[in-house]
Amino acid sequence: MLIATKEIEVRYAETDQMGVVYHANYFVWMELGRTSIIQELGFSYAEMERDGIISPVLDIQASYKKPLRYGEKAIVKTWIEEYDGFRVTYKYEIFNDSGDLAVVGESKHVCVKKDSFRPISIRKKYPDWHEAYEKAKKQSVEAS
Repeated sequence: MLIATKEIEVRYAETDQMGVVYHANYFVWMELGRTSIIQELGFSYAEMERDGIISPVLDIQASYKKPLRYGEKAIVKTWIEEYDGFRVTYKYEIFNDSGDLAVVGESKHVCVKKDSFRPISIRKKYPDWHEAYEKAKKQSVEAS
């Protein structure tokens, strides 16, 4: 199964008054994880956006297990959980540098035309991308 790993140094500005990472920053880190897995598959969000296609979030959630603090490293692991040719579900696990699980999350996305927000078929518009996602999804299912 393809799992992209992104290491992030926790910056002081990402913490709250309690000295732990502010919850919304985990969503930013999930975006970095999505970008990493897409790059590992050989593609680029930026190129897709130049084609007039964007990928808004349909749903996103996070379950917080252990706080991360300033000076620690966050290790974001991302994989493709589900894909049907239109929608993609990415799953995330974020660990501290000691290997403790800090956050579990997922986000669901669809690709749309930027000017109209009409959904597009990834299968038709980006057949290479579709094939890579199908393969990654199969690997994910086989590994379960």
